Amino acid sequence: MSSPVLIQGGMGVGVSNWQLARAVSLEGQLGVVSGTMIDTVFARRLQDGDPGEHMQRACLNFPDQELAERVYQRLYVPGGKAKDAPYFSLPMMGIRPSVASVELTVLANFAEVFLAKEGHQGLVGINYLEKIQMPTLPSLYGAMLAGVDYVLMGAGIPKAIPGILDALSQHQKVSMKLFVEANAGSEQDNYLSFDPGLLLQMDQPLKRPKFIAIVSSHTLAANLAKKSSGKVDGFVIENHTAGGHNAPPRGPLKLSENGEPVYGERDAADLNEMRKLGLPFWLAGGMYGSCGSLQAALDAGATGVQIGTPFAFCKESGIKDELKNTVLQNVQSAEVGVFTDPCASASGYPFKVTMIEGTLADEAVFEERERVCDLGYLRTPYERDDHSIGFRCPGEPVGDFVRKGGAAVDTCDRKCLCNALLATIGLGQVRKEHYVEPALVTAGDNIMELKNFIEKDALGYSAKSVIDKVLQH
Repeated sequence: MSSPVLIQGGMGVGVSNWQLARAVSLEGQLGVVSGTMIDTVFARRLQDGDPGEHMQRACLNFPDQELAERVYQRLYVPGGKAKDAPYFSLPMMGIRPSVASVELTVLANFAEVFLAKEGHQGLVGINYLEKIQMPTLPSLYGAMLAGVDYVLMGAGIPKAIPGILDALSQHQKVSMKLFVEANAGSEQDNYLSFDPGLLLQMDQPLKRPKFIAIVSSHTLAANLAKKSSGKVDGFVIENHTAGGHNAPPRGPLKLSENGEPVYGERDAADLNEMRKLGLPFWLAGGMYGSCGSLQAALDAGATGVQIGTPFAFCKESGIKDELKNTVLQNVQSAEVGVFTDPCASASGYPFKVTMIEGTLADEAVFEERERVCDLGYLRTPYERDDHSIGFRCPGEPVGDFVRKGGAAVDTCDRKCLCNALLATIGLGQVRKEHYVEPALVTAGDNIMELKNFIEKDALGYSAKSVIDKVLQH
């Protein structure tokens, strides 16, 4: 099967859900689900009563029915929890996760991919962040059990993933080096491991999905092509105008007058060098998310484009309707802006924030929120004095972060993306006095291009209409 011309961006958390990916795949392009925090998304859908019984349908197709039933019944709330009741929290995944945590992670990834692929033969991919390492190995296996066609990964240097995909396709035990902030002079290495045989007994090999690395530079692409543990099947070249996390500028960080990172010529990928690699590549960010962008990408030697922002605000995406409508109304009235926040994400990567009143982008809302870290996906492992591993997050309470050896200055203006992005898709945690976590919406710098996708005499638009307009060249 030939490579797709259009890749739908794998936007987390839950924005690129199975409904969106399926809609794109049905049109003959690569639909992509987000694997970021998918265990929590799955668990909260069940606590909401599994509307439409979609999760149950996926579970009924999982190869181990006892495992699926065990996980489903542990989390399912008949009729859904009360709207003012909190979701019960999952234990944070550590270096040696519990059996229950692994089972949930595998099943959740399976379910999202299964539903995206259900009833058709189109291509479906799944997107992960290399920065979020703890759930990666069981997540990959769950997606592969559902027959995922592509794995896409960015926010890091995922050299180990191609070889891991090779091994998991044969149900072999896999391991991956864990990035740990080490003490000075420490030479200790730490690894995550996962053994499929401890979870399922399967003999038939799984399809090895194609692997696409999401990078910002031709240098990193060349490095991955040459030094990865297995075959890299292509690249998405995503520039700093794309939504979500951006690669930091090369060299010392400089900020503009309004506080955004300053990017220069060194931060642009050399497409001549990309062509020399002889591998497919797709262009993303900025103009490549607009109508009429495809031909420019093809002329530059690309296989096609990856598009995020227009899909993020289409009818099938996971963003709450009221937030979609607010953004689209603001686009029509030219009253919307996107800020590249150098501090928002605990990952340390710049993060695009759409400026919407009442969300976490609103300074008053940010100041009102009490700091809490109860999801922990962006925590950083660090080595304690006794060489054991702890976890800290600059988005947690400042005292806790400092007590763990972090610098107080690193906590300034940090936003809790984990809780905020769940709220963006309607799965926000309810806290004391019925306070609901505020949302945070991300989009690319080209957000005003959405006006070209909005249907005449209607505010919303479909994923199909995005595809049709992009393919018109």
